[in-house]
Amino acid sequence: MTLDIAALQTDLQAKGIDVLRLIFPDVLGITRSKDLLVSQLHRAKSPLFCQGVWVTTTGGDVLDGNDIMSSGLPDLLTQIDPNTLTMMPWEPGVALVVGDAFNPDHSVSEIAPRSVLQKVIAEYAALGLTPTVGPELEFYIANYDDENGWSRSLSRTGRVYTTGESVDPGGEFLNLMRMLDGMDIGVFAGNHEFSPSQYEINLWHSEALDAADRTFLFKTAVRDIVARTGKHALFVGKPWDDEGGSGFHLHFSVVDKDGNNIMSDGGSGLSEMANHMIGGILEHAGSLAALSNPTVNAYKRLGPDTLAPYRANWGHDNRSAMLRVPPERGAGTRLEVRLGDPAANPYLLIASTLAAGLDGIKRKLTAPSAVEGWAYEDESAPILPMTLNAALDALDADTVMRETMGSTVIDVFSVLKRDEVMRYEDTVADKTTRDVSQWEIDEYFADY
Repeated sequence: MTLDIAALQTDLQAKGIDVLRLIFPDVLGITRSKDLLVSQLHRAKSPLFCQGVWVTTTGGDVLDGNDIMSSGLPDLLTQIDPNTLTMMPWEPGVALVVGDAFNPDHSVSEIAPRSVLQKVIAEYAALGLTPTVGPELEFYIANYDDENGWSRSLSRTGRVYTTGESVDPGGEFLNLMRMLDGMDIGVFAGNHEFSPSQYEINLWHSEALDAADRTFLFKTAVRDIVARTGKHALFVGKPWDDEGGSGFHLHFSVVDKDGNNIMSDGGSGLSEMANHMIGGILEHAGSLAALSNPTVNAYKRLGPDTLAPYRANWGHDNRSAMLRVPPERGAGTRLEVRLGDPAANPYLLIASTLAAGLDGIKRKLTAPSAVEGWAYEDESAPILPMTLNAALDALDADTVMRETMGSTVIDVFSVLKRDEVMRYEDTVADKTTRDVSQWEIDEYFADY
């Protein structure tokens, strides 16, 4: 894609924008950024970063994944994607834009999460298919001070599916909704969730890359907007011992070259295509767990009787299963994969889910029978990995995921996460505890 810098510069200046904030996700999903002066865009058309960003831990250590450290920490180039440009209503004069990442020779980076997703989407396009995704994320709003540490901003329970003064006494959530609306990224509804200080905001569905971009912009914006109130948005799977975890659910379907949803059999059932995709997702559930639940903390959310997944199963309109098929049919037919955790990198979560579904399509895998009733009691379905280490073992061994997404990004992800597991195990005495440790609070709360 050739970028017309002069046209972009003129457009931004006409909108009163004098600073363009270029953002891209690292492998962990953390937002990396650079502020570009619009008046000087001709000098900053390919902003440079150090490739060490791909292998930097949340604590700031730089590892040697993909020989980045041993090769002398080379540059990476970024390129603005003007299709992702959006305003920042809470910061007048500043706009956000997502960037693609390239190697110094201008080849596409095999580590860049956005490029990995584009690679998987291209596999669908080769079959005449386009995946459509609707993201659904939960998060907490929390307080922090040096004396008391982290705490929820509300303590009253029993406020699921509510809005207004009782769950938003300071108006932070209402302001958040208004600011997100001004970004025009597909936010259309939101409410307080099951646990005190837990919220959910819904984003409209769209083609997979656009959906991932909008989710990334959403998470970046929510953190920034909430931080301006003196509070913190926590996209952490299980921040509190005494309350439920937060999920990152994906609703997705596939359309043909004419834009027709091909997930329904034309009646009340699912198509063969949908059946194959379910089979693929369940076949790769173990490796999907690593990319959709990418922290040590995430596995304290998963388990029996948690309303988070425990077994690799599926059901019709069944929220106790890992994969739920909502009741709509026709153009609304879709799968809901409920495995994800909001700490997940949206590009890698969507890419891996689509890669698993694609394997089901290519190999014509058959889904097992749908579970009925309380899915945790479905002993015919395998239990999901219950630790990050076990999930990484499954991912490292998954040759299909490596082929479809690329071994480079999986290897770098594994290097980062194995280091994370090692540091956790070196610090926390009881490796079997389900309690949230101080190590997890220190490791994740400030960045996720």
